[in-house]
Amino acid sequence: MGPDAPVSGPKTPPPFPEATDDTAERQAMMALYARATRAELEAAVERFSPLPRVRKLRPPEAGLVMVQGRTGGDGAPFNVGEATVTRAAVQLEGGATGVSYMLGRAPEKAEAAAILDALWQDPALTLAVNDALAPIRRRLAAEEAAAAAEAEATKVNFFTMTRGDD
Repeated sequence: MGPDAPVSGPKTPPPFPEATDDTAERQAMMALYARATRAELEAAVERFSPLPRVRKLRPPEAGLVMVQGRTGGDGAPFNVGEATVTRAAVQLEGGATGVSYMLGRAPEKAEAAAILDALWQDPALTLAVNDALAPIRRRLAAEEAAAAAEAEATKVNFFTMTRGDD
């Protein structure tokens, strides 16, 4: 049997069977909420006014989490310290549940992100939520381009430098 031959027997399920493309997309949305400002998230929520009835499953609350690091990126984990995190969970009238975790003490931002998360999960509103978040994406892209341009300006190309002993 060659290395490309199929293996017989039962297949082992993936460690996280729920991890699908939708999960990766939702993770990207959560990252976007975390990088947005409170005003940007609240403006996005305002676009869906009047909102369906929102039930707070977990009102915004701040707490601490332990932050771990690794020496060299792949060494043994060690505790770096604690970070403040705000979390919230809401449920919309239609049944969609949204959650958020934000670095720092930001109860209003966490609640707005949880509402947007719940709205985004409604297939009828997914495109509208993405459209409401477009200004945030544009701002973040512009900031990343500016940082890349600043880094590029300090780049030294050693292949084009002359040695001086010619």
